[in-house]
Amino acid sequence: MEQKQIYEQAGVAMTSRSFAEYEKMFMLQTEQLQGRRVLDVAGGASSFTTEARKLGILSEAVDPLYEKSSEEIDKHGRQEIELVAAKMEKLQKVYDWTFYGSLQNHTAGRVKSLERFVEDFSSYDGEARYHAACLPVLPFEQESFDLVLCSHFLFLYEEQFDYNFHLAAVRELIRVAKSGGEVRIYPLLSFRTEEYSRLPDLINELTNAGYLVEKREASLPFLPNSHQYLSIIKMASA
Repeated sequence: MEQKQIYEQAGVAMTSRSFAEYEKMFMLQTEQLQGRRVLDVAGGASSFTTEARKLGILSEAVDPLYEKSSEEIDKHGRQEIELVAAKMEKLQKVYDWTFYGSLQNHTAGRVKSLERFVEDFSSYDGEARYHAACLPVLPFEQESFDLVLCSHFLFLYEEQFDYNFHLAAVRELIRVAKSGGEVRIYPLLSFRTEEYSRLPDLINELTNAGYLVEKREASLPFLPNSHQYLSIIKMASA
């Protein structure tokens, strides 16, 4: 039997993804988000926030990375991009390249997103939308955001963070979402490209707490089995 190829990851990686990728991961509709407050949790050096704001979306991001200077983030980000490219070079057959086209395009996109992020992060008003903090405690009032997004952190690092952390983290995402608002988490997989083993338990707990929780179809077919995100709707108070 052929041994399954697994992406090896030590520690939490810095990400630098684009608005277009977020659209696919979370099935976002720009016109529905304009004028709405959106939070990107564990956003890393992604350009989602700066691109979203140019489209009229009131986006902010939170990540412990933001304690660093723009120069430090830029240096670390470029090193991370090179490291990821080297890992993916060995696993190219594992991925679906429909969206990116090639590893070279994927890498170029990461660099472009990083550059856009650094420019915005280092701007005179960057501190107003980039917040240094980490789950499971976020520095926002409850019911602050219409939509809360978390990409490539929860579930993915199943071997590093236990179930209690995941439950506390998701509850915190829900806390900062407005009544009637939504939390979306993508992907539902660990680095083994298998669904998070405790996802049924998590869904059950959240459903019992009165939230509307369901798996929904995503449209970024890159990682094997990465065709869904988790939607958690915080039902408006009666």
